[in-house]
Amino acid sequence: MASENVITNAARGARRPNIRVQQFLAKLPMFSELDEEEIDRIALGTNPVYATKNEAVVQRGDPCVGFHVVVYGQVKLGFTSAQGAEKVVEIVGPGQSFGEALMFLDKPYIVFAQALADTMLLHVSKRTVFEEIERDARFAHRVISGLSRRLHGLVRDVEAYSLKCSAERVIGYLLREEAGRANDEGAALEIELSAGKSVIASRLNMTPEHFSRVLHDLSQAGLISVDGRMVRVHDLERLRAGRF
Repeated sequence: MASENVITNAARGARRPNIRVQQFLAKLPMFSELDEEEIDRIALGTNPVYATKNEAVVQRGDPCVGFHVVVYGQVKLGFTSAQGAEKVVEIVGPGQSFGEALMFLDKPYIVFAQALADTMLLHVSKRTVFEEIERDARFAHRVISGLSRRLHGLVRDVEAYSLKCSAERVIGYLLREEAGRANDEGAALEIELSAGKSVIASRLNMTPEHFSRVLHDLSQAGLISVDGRMVRVHDLERLRAGRF
């Protein structure tokens, strides 16, 4: 069995924690059923990538020679129109990945990836993935399953943009971002927004001003209160029902 791949402080700065690559990879849905030997092989083709807040991870048009998994931090995927307007396609957090589909299509990136906070990612090389697929077709099945879940999520997003009003989109986002639960005494549920309001608005196909107006309307209706990125839900049942 290959020795454990540990990314140490000496390799990339004392402020960053040690990462045991095999242990992290084994927790990902794509790799969770692999044995230690298989995880070891994938770890050998995996390298750390660090990005500070607002730094580009990849640019549109860059060749896709593998896929990325976020260890900590956050990355937005998006594109910029000819007029300079930015559209956020997805916000990728810890344990989530991007780039798999383009890797299989042998196409360059059609979106940019930019860190929303200081971020560490693992880059799994295309060559390593293809070698594992050639060894065991079950690995390909797990990759396809992961891509199918991603496609299902994108279809749900298109449905929301097309059929749901702006308030329904914001409420759906808040419920997905739930960061805690009300206690037995009925205390307010606190939800921390995962990104800045302009990024979330773009993700929901709204302008920042419209997003802020919807939050204001929900606040005026007594469903929520907003303090920076912290949203307190005062009436979860009404919020779920969209009654305001």
